[in-house]
Amino acid sequence: MKNVEVSIEVCLACMVECEKCSTECLTMIGHEGCVKLCRDCADMCALCARLCARGSKLADALCALCVKCCEDCGKECSKHNMECCKKCADACKKCADACKM
Repeated sequence: MKNVEVSIEVCLACMVECEKCSTECLTMIGHEGCVKLCRDCADMCALCARLCARGSKLADALCALCVKCCEDCGKECSKHNMECCKKCADACKKCADACKM
């Protein structure tokens, strides 16, 4: 990763949007996949930020997995026409892009 500080900030921002989205979609019929992926993505982003912050030798491998998780979550959230899903999809794209660097 080229800019670890930016990646950490983007991962944390994505975690927050995923948490908000999963909470808002929790009671929505047909949003079960969104909730599950958002929860997984929030956890992945939080862990990725922590490992990057401590300079872990596992950070690069986890970042690659974070990219996959963010892409899947963003794709799912893009299917829904809710503001929280739009924000989450955008945050996931930014996080995936940052973690690819």
